[in-house]
Amino acid sequence: MRTDLHRHDTAPLTAVRNVGILAHVDAGKTTVTERILYTTGATYKRGEVHDGTTVTDFDVQERERGITISAAAVSCAWDGHRINLIDTPGHVDFADEVERSLRVLDGAIAVFDAVAGVEPQSESVWRQADRHGVPRIAFVNKLDRAGADLDTAVESMRRRLGTVPMVVQLPVGREDAFTGVVDLIRMRLLTWREGGDTYKEGSVPEELREEARRRRRLLEETVAQLHPGALEEFCDGAALSAGTLTGALRDLTRSGEGVVVLCGSAYRNRGVEPLLDAVVAYLPSPPDVPAVRGAVGDDEEEERACDPEAPLAALVFKVQATPRGRLTYLRVYSGTVHRGEAVWDAGARRTERIGRILRVQADRHTEVDRAVAGDIVAVAGVKAARSGATLCAPDAPVVLEPPAVAEPVVSVAVEAHRNADSARLVSALARLVEEDPSLVVRTDRESGQTVLSGMGELHLEVAVEKIRRAHGLEVGVGRPQVAYRETVSRGVSGLVYRHVKQEGGAGQFAHVVIDVRPLPVAQDGTGDGAADFVFRSVVTGGRLPRDYVQAVEAGCGDALSEGPLGGHRVTGVQVTLTDGSTHPKDSSPMAFRTAGRFALRAAFRASVMALLEPVVEVTATVPEDAVGGVLGDLAARRGQISASAMRAGTAVVTATVPLAELFGYASQLRGRTQGRGTFTSRATGYAPVPGAVSDEVVSR
Repeated sequence: MRTDLHRHDTAPLTAVRNVGILAHVDAGKTTVTERILYTTGATYKRGEVHDGTTVTDFDVQERERGITISAAAVSCAWDGHRINLIDTPGHVDFADEVERSLRVLDGAIAVFDAVAGVEPQSESVWRQADRHGVPRIAFVNKLDRAGADLDTAVESMRRRLGTVPMVVQLPVGREDAFTGVVDLIRMRLLTWREGGDTYKEGSVPEELREEARRRRRLLEETVAQLHPGALEEFCDGAALSAGTLTGALRDLTRSGEGVVVLCGSAYRNRGVEPLLDAVVAYLPSPPDVPAVRGAVGDDEEEERACDPEAPLAALVFKVQATPRGRLTYLRVYSGTVHRGEAVWDAGARRTERIGRILRVQADRHTEVDRAVAGDIVAVAGVKAARSGATLCAPDAPVVLEPPAVAEPVVSVAVEAHRNADSARLVSALARLVEEDPSLVVRTDRESGQTVLSGMGELHLEVAVEKIRRAHGLEVGVGRPQVAYRETVSRGVSGLVYRHVKQEGGAGQFAHVVIDVRPLPVAQDGTGDGAADFVFRSVVTGGRLPRDYVQAVEAGCGDALSEGPLGGHRVTGVQVTLTDGSTHPKDSSPMAFRTAGRFALRAAFRASVMALLEPVVEVTATVPEDAVGGVLGDLAARRGQISASAMRAGTAVVTATVPLAELFGYASQLRGRTQGRGTFTSRATGYAPVPGAVSDEVVSR
């Protein structure tokens, strides 16, 4: 139901949906977004990924590579509602873009391939959404492809995601003959003609009625098991009305207890209208989600309700450099921000001024006078606020929790070909890091080289190419290096350290006794999965004041930055402070922090240490006749084969492989399979490097 977007710029908060599109690469996520824009009238021509004509993949590299690299925001209107959409990347190297987007979204559409079902990255983004508590509906796409099967895809969701799928549609026709769906809630047939822009509604055909009734019954039973109100009606009448079913589906979606599943073929424009109806019906509006909480003091928190009249609180989740200047993307959680208004950057403690407020349509913008609670907009004029910053009312400061930033796992050395361009390269790298916080730039202490670190080989390749194109710089790039870690394999108990320093006047004295042991190892090899460092104190009798214990903890944290094997960060360690003593005049928090740092370093030297390397799960899809060579190649790369299956004449091989062994794998796989093989990967954590233990100093 197309409606004019401009009529809904002032839509009530309950008529706003902030929704992200999540998927594995090539599941059809961007095509779904394009069809939503076309169906709602936001665009008047269907954009195609293969033609490079999509609205959201507007960057030159995105169009050349045919993948989404950075999250793009667009707005559209449907059935009296304004929908703010964020199309997120599906490639594992750009997962940090997904993380920042999920931080500001109220709901999401998870897109799955009807042939492949749940794929590695679709599982990863699903877990990210779980961490943020973002309600989702699912869209099983590409039902017109050979081998497509809704039931198989739904079963993979149940098995791999641990969710409860609530399927509300029955496909009509298989593969090329897919023409429509049966709406199991209203028990109506929806069909689309080839190339048509709208669907036709009719009665369910005789040959589908029994199957439709059976599936409706399964849906009712599933919902009744999860929803008390639906269970009561189901027990009274052995059936659920359409109104009760819709209300129960909405409640279960918003609580995360179940996931509504729809299906279609976005490329053929089939199933998009019911998907939009589901976004409006089931996903929450800004007032439906819990009020955001922020810090207003050292130990105080405050809730900010989604109310335009409340004090302003907005979170910066994206910064973008455009030919027209710097754009800062905001999610307004409370209050109202006006054009020309002064706001307070609570983290950096500086004042910023809002020059313009823009309703975003990917790379096109419409200027508006204000943005209210629940809005996602871009603003111009903000000069220094970074991603994760809180912009708030100067008289009501608050700091919202910023999006988490993943640690880089791959690094390359970069240098300008001409010495005269070195300063320009530094400026270009600074701008890159400002736009993408998952990139890190540092100077190597030994070689003096500038090192760029990121989430993967493709991530760094895209970043370097952006420097070349946007800044006109010729840049040399070294061989990629991975980020190793160190951990304690066997710890020590009762290590005593005394820090004594006397240089005239007040001295320094601190005495600590610590135990060090490894954290319980999870399947991913990264420790307990919740933290890489745990500190606790069992000192009794008031022998050490609380601030001294906290100083020891801080000192131990300092010691984690460099391990004894190769100077890599130490992870997976538990430190227990068991005893200590003070001096009446010379003890201080600084002395105990120093003692904590040197004590833990001494404990590492006395412990058995192990070197860890990043590992990834690789899923390779190859022709049946090439399986042997691919398996042998993965084994040569120290890969551990975990699964192998046949699917529609091809083999799907899953293995865990050290990231360092995957550089250049894409071209080698194409060579082994005559261009027919593809692979995807997702980070799974760290694992021990064989033989790299104890006091070996390893430089990789």
